[in-house]
Amino acid sequence: MGCGFVGILTVDLHLPEGSSLKGKRKELLRLKHALVRRFACAVAEVDHHELWQRARLTLALVGREAGETEERLADAARWLHADEAFLVVGSAHELVAVEPDGAEAWT
Repeated sequence: MGCGFVGILTVDLHLPEGSSLKGKRKELLRLKHALVRRFACAVAEVDHHELWQRARLTLALVGREAGETEERLADAARWLHADEAFLVVGSAHELVAVEPDGAEAWT
């Protein structure tokens, strides 16, 4: 019996218009809110905090079926690539099956 799937997408972004950390934070806040609203995921900036024009974001989303979760990850990646405010310079994704330790633990 499966308990669902967690999809994880990490993207490295280049913000060519970045001229300050304040501007970067504003752009990332817009981006993170849009991702949460559009894809019902959790998003965090996980690296390059001190750089003006670089950011690494990781997003996680949960689904009941592997195919559905994988498709939502692909949709999020396509949406990110389409945003003209930055360039996606690298990405990685993973799909993790969540299984209970033992069936008796859920009764």
